[in-house]
Amino acid sequence: MRLPFLNRERELSRLARSLASRGTTLVAVYGRRRLGKSRLVQQALADRTAVYYVGDDRDGSVQRAALAREIARLLPGFAQVGYPGWEELLDRFWRDAPEGTVLALDEFPALVQSSPELPSLLQKMVDRAGGRQRGLVLCGSSQRMMHGLVLDAKAPLYGRAKEILKIEPFHPHWLKQALHLRTAREVVEHFAVWGGVPRYWELAVGHRGLWEAIEDLLLDPLSVLQGEPERLLLDDVSDVARVASILAVIGQGMHRLSEIAGRLGLPATSLSRPLARLQDLGLIRRETPFGVPARDAKRSLYRLADPLLAFHYRFVEANRSWLATGQVKAVRREIEARWPAYLGHCWEQMVRESVGRRAYLGQQWQAGTRWWGKGISGANVELDVLAPCTTDAGLVLVGEAKLAASAGEIPRLVAALKHRAADCPALADKRLVFALWILRPPAPRRDKTVFGPEEVIANSR
Repeated sequence: MRLPFLNRERELSRLARSLASRGTTLVAVYGRRRLGKSRLVQQALADRTAVYYVGDDRDGSVQRAALAREIARLLPGFAQVGYPGWEELLDRFWRDAPEGTVLALDEFPALVQSSPELPSLLQKMVDRAGGRQRGLVLCGSSQRMMHGLVLDAKAPLYGRAKEILKIEPFHPHWLKQALHLRTAREVVEHFAVWGGVPRYWELAVGHRGLWEAIEDLLLDPLSVLQGEPERLLLDDVSDVARVASILAVIGQGMHRLSEIAGRLGLPATSLSRPLARLQDLGLIRRETPFGVPARDAKRSLYRLADPLLAFHYRFVEANRSWLATGQVKAVRREIEARWPAYLGHCWEQMVRESVGRRAYLGQQWQAGTRWWGKGISGANVELDVLAPCTTDAGLVLVGEAKLAASAGEIPRLVAALKHRAADCPALADKRLVFALWILRPPAPRRDKTVFGPEEVIANSR
């Protein structure tokens, strides 16, 4: 089911403003697959004179003919002429198209693969616009190639773009509307599987609840999302098998660089580049404890940043052989037994991300992080949420995320949290404010330092 156009107001506004400006405007739109880049571009062109073309891997001559047919919808007779090269086609289009026309080339990296001369020709067109009002939108899923074509200082189109939009996953706030969910807790549970990727939301619509969607879309060997991790890597990674192995090892619980290298049987130094690439793609994140420099590799942990990848490698990949024999119901029962632990990790991360987006306890806070390690007492200490105040670095929000707690348990949880915070060396000279985030909070909530899923999914920033 196709979803209605959701959010993206800021991106749409910036696109519209750029395309309405005088002269020739180049706009680049990029980001990983499934995030709705094409839908955004189409929405921006809905009320404009425009030609929209999706590139592919065919030879340049075949694609020129296909683009000419699209242009002929605007300029009758345009496709009746054969164009020996891109320069001839683009020159005629640029000359004959009405004032204000936009040419949108989607999957631009695929076009360039078959026609590497295209960026230089487009650069010449942009540079010699001659006062005409034209728009050029280049869109692509290969982040590596889009960087090389538009953002690299050596690229022909470098410095020409008036707007460069990197499309990111949706905030969970929009999932409630997309899947017609009733409660904030349902939003958290669905987000733990589908993340902020609108294509996954479209596939999940129409199923009778989360678990039916999981069975149909993730566990069934014939489902459309089988092999999704590898497909996400094809655009940007040359050695897909090696990088997919790294994702699998992290997804199965190996989070330290030494653990990942040991499981793969590789030297740790050989993993620096692929791990950095996966971070750039937004597929993994690197965590360091609160107060520890980000460059401290020994204290760093690597975790999957995309919920669907995390679910896949935790549950689907580990049961691939069993699923291939048709044991979908049995695998589902196993997942349901392990679901609370998985959901708890996802809930913690959602809480940390919400801290930097909205006010809590009358203050604005920086993005939340964690702390783990030896405490002052020598005992191991873990804290779920730590965030300095944006206006007072000496004030720190300290919190814990729980799946459920009764009203009677709240004082004990707060006391235990304060005890761990007092043992944390990174908080020794800080003033502390404490809070609890509970996915199933007690009702009614009388304690103003207890928050639930409604606050976490609120789209306040």
